Amino acid sequence: MATDPKTTAPSVVHQTHKILPDFDPPKKNKRNKFSLACATLASMTSVLLGYDIGVMSGAAMFIKEDFRLSDTKIEILVGILNLYSLIGSAAAGRTSDWIGRRYTMVVAAVIFFAGALLMGFATSYSFLMFGRFVAGVGVGYALMIAPVYTAEVSPASSRGFLTSFPEVFINAGILLGYVSNYGFSKVSDPVKMGWRYMLGIGAIPSVFLALIVLIMPESPRWLVLQGRLGEAKKVLDRTSDSKEEALIRLADIKQAAGIPEECNDDIVSVAKKSTHGEGVWKELLIHPTAAVRHILIAGVGIHFFQQASGIDAVVLYSPRIFEKAGITSANQKLLATVAVGFVKTIFILVATFLLDRIGRRPLLLTSVLGMIISLGTLGLALTVINQTDKKLMWAVVLCISMVLTYVASFSIGMGPITWVYSSEIFPLKLRAQGTSMGVAVNRVTSGVISMSFLSLSKAITTGGAFFLFAAIAIVAWFFFYTALPETQGKTLEEMETLFGHIRCKSAAASAGTEKDNGSGGVQLAPTSNGQTS
Repeated sequence: MATDPKTTAPSVVHQTHKILPDFDPPKKNKRNKFSLACATLASMTSVLLGYDIGVMSGAAMFIKEDFRLSDTKIEILVGILNLYSLIGSAAAGRTSDWIGRRYTMVVAAVIFFAGALLMGFATSYSFLMFGRFVAGVGVGYALMIAPVYTAEVSPASSRGFLTSFPEVFINAGILLGYVSNYGFSKVSDPVKMGWRYMLGIGAIPSVFLALIVLIMPESPRWLVLQGRLGEAKKVLDRTSDSKEEALIRLADIKQAAGIPEECNDDIVSVAKKSTHGEGVWKELLIHPTAAVRHILIAGVGIHFFQQASGIDAVVLYSPRIFEKAGITSANQKLLATVAVGFVKTIFILVATFLLDRIGRRPLLLTSVLGMIISLGTLGLALTVINQTDKKLMWAVVLCISMVLTYVASFSIGMGPITWVYSSEIFPLKLRAQGTSMGVAVNRVTSGVISMSFLSLSKAITTGGAFFLFAAIAIVAWFFFYTALPETQGKTLEEMETLFGHIRCKSAAASAGTEKDNGSGGVQLAPTSNGQTS
């Protein structure tokens, strides 16, 4: 049948008529400033752990001399905080489900404040260990809750960037600890008073953190689990990139919490089993689905390998490592540790801008590869130094360079991605407990490494210890390549669909193979050999 040209011509003209702005590239969404502020404030609690790690590396030198302690006692003093933090991280999951994410951060700051004061006023090794216990519990709370809160307030478009903030502030805390060591080593009696200032001053940031947390909003996901939909919607409106995204996020959270879609009242009733974690451990450990089991392996595995590859040995014992390399002056050793802290902080800042652009997997695999090379080279250089009585300047320079390369490689990927990845992959109902399990494994592994490094170095030499860390990093690389799918750009509620199969492709690739068949279902696209994947 012929068509009337009078009716078709205008539409053609309309379709072909374009103006200059039509050819402009699509504008990128600006980062949500409110979610950025929330993530920054929440992540500042991680300064507490960073400061303690950094300050103990230098304070231990003076504590050893003041209390006349053996290397074994120093190992225990330095590393025991990681085991004490297990109590805090284990309690934080249930506490945060009970009183909310925000007030759990206040609890963390208050406990660390008490621990810092006790350490600063310690009169004996036992007193100091008690202060470490109290501070460790506070660190455990902060470690678990900061990444969970940040992940829950962040829009998907910038979640990687924002959830890396806890690691940024850990590194900032380490740098502050190193600077504190160097500064207070200049007091008139550093052996008797210097280390007390170093440890006691840690109480000051905890007061500030406890106060600023009170101006933050509560996590929208926690509010939904309490049935407080009206408050959750207000928070989502402010932390999302658009009103439409806020509605989608709210609908996804409601679905994950088991709240019917048609329930839109400000306050709704939520089944008790969904609010405070009853039955969660059974679902997580005893009867997990294939996807949850894979998520648990990935979340716990990435935490284990982060610490088993030796980062705390380098950060806590860098003065000892530099001494083995040939630097004997206490002043020069502390200055070198400041350089370590500075490099760590710079590269973690670089990583925050790459997470949502490059993706988790490429950054993580590249990071671990750099760690393998630097650990192996550091082990070789220390072995050469150990085998000769002469001071080899090239080996000294190589040792310092490889320590800096190692912390840079760690900070560009393994450091921040561990916290980003583990905080975003667990389903809503399992998130607090799943994340606390990852933190527990992280702290146990860190404690074992930090409490055995000096003994390990005596048994197989310092160079041998770093060869061992390099071997562990190689195993880590293959684990990450095989078991960790890409999560970039996915909402928290979509994460479970990525897991359940050990595979090596990215989420972007797997998403590309799923096409809407137009009837509400999902049709798998054919692969290159003509079969469906």
